[in-house]
Amino acid sequence: MNGLRGLLAEFAAGDEVLAATRAARLAGYVALEVYSPCPVEGVAEVLAFRTRLPRVTFIAGLLGGAAIFLFQVWVHAIEWHLNIGGRRSLAAPAFIVPTFEITILSAALLTAFAMLWKNGLPRLHHPLFAVPAFARASQDRFFLFIGAADPRFHAGHVRAFLESLAPLEVHDVPR
Repeated sequence: MNGLRGLLAEFAAGDEVLAATRAARLAGYVALEVYSPCPVEGVAEVLAFRTRLPRVTFIAGLLGGAAIFLFQVWVHAIEWHLNIGGRRSLAAPAFIVPTFEITILSAALLTAFAMLWKNGLPRLHHPLFAVPAFARASQDRFFLFIGAADPRFHAGHVRAFLESLAPLEVHDVPR
């Protein structure tokens, strides 16, 4: 792997990086990442980007809602039952608002923490920051990264492949 984390190709437009990503996927590369200053329509599909975050959100909301509902049942009907005004011991309609609020809160909090964990954040330094041109990724440049973790990665072959896509420049990304 000769001390490289991967190779980074720099493009001037979103459609160029999309075409390059398609070509890299067709060439069999799987350790691909695209960095751009704005969303590029179609990149997520080409990269076969999938997320489990909606499932995490649903399960967190379901568990949070069930937990607060069962807690209210335990408090009001079992542990500290007070018969005030002839009310029933299990007044489920009174539990709707707190259950809804805690469902939303637990889903939102766990989703935020899962997103941060999955993205490896907070991360104060990334090897891509060693490439001076990468500073323009948040301004006006589009980048395709092929990582050294790819089973087909060989620096010479990947560099030749990326240069065949007519990028502005191909950069080495050190470890």
